Amino acid sequence: MHQTLLAILLSLGVTASLIAAPTTITVPAGAFAMGCSKGDPDCEKDEGPAGGVSVYVPVFRIDAYEVSVSDYDACLDAGKCTRPKDHQRNPYCNFGAADRADHPVNCVDWNQALAYCQWKDGRLPYEAEWEKAARAGSTSRFPWGQSVSCQNAILDDGKTTGSAKGEHDGCGEDHTWPRGSRPANALGLYDMHGNAGEWTMNWYAPDAIAVLYATGKLNGPIEGKRKVVRGGSWDENGTNLRSSFRNVKPPVSGEAVYGSIGFRCAYEP
Repeated sequence: MHQTLLAILLSLGVTASLIAAPTTITVPAGAFAMGCSKGDPDCEKDEGPAGGVSVYVPVFRIDAYEVSVSDYDACLDAGKCTRPKDHQRNPYCNFGAADRADHPVNCVDWNQALAYCQWKDGRLPYEAEWEKAARAGSTSRFPWGQSVSCQNAILDDGKTTGSAKGEHDGCGEDHTWPRGSRPANALGLYDMHGNAGEWTMNWYAPDAIAVLYATGKLNGPIEGKRKVVRGGSWDENGTNLRSSFRNVKPPVSGEAVYGSIGFRCAYEP
């Protein structure tokens, strides 16, 4: 890339990793051990048995980065998306914040996230796809090992400080960071753990891993009350960033503000 253009992009807050990375990553077909990692003392019942359950996932593509504020703004301009709750409504919402164009868009409902992905000829990832991509071949609690800190992901690690006095959320900044602020996993995917939690396609069922996904029903259950959110976020602790942790939220926020939730899209090969 021409040095002058590179300097301009960097001055606008676009990280060097984002400039160089491909738009989507292809995740090859194959089985993986989904759910509770072996030796993980923090697993909840809905994460299944220790060591995981074998789940086969066909080949798919997934965004290398979480969808940004500027990405979502383009969909809004195209008339295909609706305006999310914004920075004026809540300071933790990134949309409308002058300095957060390359932060993940958050404060979005599930249907808003899906509408964006459909505009991009995609969809939200199935929960099993998401976990396979996040693990990137690993079987530990996190793709880099058994523990997490602000060296690996944007979270509340309980100790890191920054510009927000007295706050550990967001590694001391009390909000999200620009996408790609931490290293990618082995597949080349950024921020699968931390920064913003991510909507998936699936309704939540506590036994979905063993009863549905392990039998090939990656799109189940067909109905429910809450959607699955994966990856943990800037204001959550390390337990919620584990590869197997299953968070759940109603698809419509109502009076709540989903400042911890963003998304990325998946695509057929």
